[in-house]
Order: sequence, then C-alpha cells, then structure tokens
Amino acid sequence: MVRTMSLLRALLSTARGVRHAPHLADGLAPDHAVLLDAPDERLAPALVAAALGDHEPAAKLLAATRGAAEWECRDRYVTRLAAFARGRDEWLAGWLAATPHDPDALLVRAEVALRRAWESPARAERLLGLRPLIEAAAEAAPRDPVPWRLALDHARGTHASHGAFEALWEQAVRRAAHHYGCHVAALKYLSAQRRGAHRECFDFAEQAADDALPGSLVRALPVRAAFARLTAGDAGSVPEERVDAAADLAIELSGRYPVADPWPAEVRNVLVYVLAGRARWAAALDQFRLIGPYATSFPWSSESEDPLGRFLDARDGVRLEVASAVPLRGRAGRGRPGGHYA
Repeated sequence: MVRTMSLLRALLSTARGVRHAPHLADGLAPDHAVLLDAPDERLAPALVAAALGDHEPAAKLLAATRGAAEWECRDRYVTRLAAFARGRDEWLAGWLAATPHDPDALLVRAEVALRRAWESPARAERLLGLRPLIEAAAEAAPRDPVPWRLALDHARGTHASHGAFEALWEQAVRRAAHHYGCHVAALKYLSAQRRGAHRECFDFAEQAADDALPGSLVRALPVRAAFARLTAGDAGSVPEERVDAAADLAIELSGRYPVADPWPAEVRNVLVYVLAGRARWAAALDQFRLIGPYATSFPWSSESEDPLGRFLDARDGVRLEVASAVPLRGRAGRGRPGGHYA
C-alpha cells in the first residue's frame, strides 16, 4: 500500500470528529464556503452567458487573451469553456456556425474533442482522428502555444515516439518557453513512457523550475512530479529529500501569491496533498489557510468521485494531526501551532 494513500485514509477515518471542533478552524474557510473549481472574475461572466446560450462573452474573453499573449490564462479558460461545452453541444455549434474560422472557437472545439476521446473506451481510435482539429487550431493562431499543449497530450495518448514528441515540444517552447500547461503535458508524457520513470520526471521538472522566473507556475512542476511519485507506490526511485525539496520550492511559490487567490489554487491543492503524504502537518495546514475557499478537482478526483468531499475530509484530518501534536496544556489560548512541526 502506498504510504501517502494510507496516510490520507488515516486522516479520513478521523476527520468527521474534527468538523465539530471550531477552535481548530482558525483562518480556514468554512465548509459551506468552499467552492470546487470556482471561475475567476473574468471567466465567471462568460460562463453565465454561455449557460444562457450566448457565446459572445467567451469569444471576447479568449480573443483578449490571444491579443495580449496571456497564454496561461488562455489555457485555463479554454479548459473550463470546453468542460462547459461538452454538455452543451449546441452552444459551441452556434459559435462555430457564426464564426467558423475563429481561432478561439477552433481551439475550444479541439479541446472538447480531445477530452471526449480520452474518456472513451475506444480512446486510441478516437485520438488518431483528432490531429486535423488540433492542426486547424494551431494554424489559426500561429503564436499560440495552447494548441501545442493539446498536441502534446494527443502524443501521449497515441504513444508517439520520442522523436515525434520532441518535435512538438520544440514548437511549444518556441512560442512560450515557460508555459505551465505545456510543461505539465510534457511531464505526463515522460511519466507514461515508462512505468516508474520518476527520476527522469524529477530531472525534467527540476530543470524547468530552475529555468523559470520567480512566481512562474513552472516552479511548482517538481511538486507535480512528487505527487506522481507518492501515488505510484514507487518510493525507492526518488529520495524523500528530493520530494521534500520539491514541496519546499512550491511553498516558496505559494507564498508569493495572496491568501485565497484562485490563480495558484491547483498548485496549492497539489502541494497540500504532497505535504500530507509526507506527514508535514503544520505546513499542510498553512497551505489550507492560503487556499481559502478554492478547492480544485485535481488532485482529489484521483482518489474519489467526490473531490470536494475529499478535500474537506483531508483538511479536517490535517487539523486533527496538528492539534494532536500540540501539548494539551498549551492548546488553550494559543494561535496556530509553530512551524517546527512542518
């Protein structure tokens, strides 16, 4: 049994009792206020309009990201709009009918098709037919790295050769050398190529993080590699010190962003999972405070069909572990426990 899984299950077994201990919840968003994958202030109006059948706000939003080269925002918004479109075919069809050559509509169409293919029992066959859609999106916006993130995901699903993948990777980094989505796609490809290739994944992630600017989400790439190592049950392939160093780097990155900021929410959710897996309870609780109300499906959906419930249970379990580490005589009247438990 994987160490991190057994630790998290131990948390969940005792979490229910903590929920009724308000003195342990200082600085944490109340359970009822926690949101799953909440959109930011730019995306929310576009999603509201989309629910009413209007594609114009989404089109304007994506056009603005393309014009300003806001590639990280663009990638995130495309992913969320595609998630919406998967349940509303007529919305995307109307957008494409109105502007069939719109680079943004073509990109959302390719993202929808890719996600549907990944979830299909006939994944390999469906993925093979998607290359023209991805190429159309790339040709419609030559500066945009996001279609190349799709191409990298497509390469992983079709078991493309290293040479073919490297050619796609070159195109991606030529457009945005430190694009987080493309780096995550590359990390997933490396992990999928050979079972237990965690050392290679760490090598790639650490080099990318070293090359990135302070504040770049790429600085959290090693903690993504640590998450994969913790959940794969291959504890011996990478020293624990390297996992802790990845977590420390992500803690430094997290500290550069405000409390309850939706932008680094997924990074913080992954980080808190890794910290809990390493039994670094106080550091994990600090991150839960920084997360605020912004739970994200990943990584919790990797364990449960109820990622929000799993987030809340893990948070309660961490609170219990921190509380149990504080001497009974010192609990009354104290603030949060000192960081030496991290």
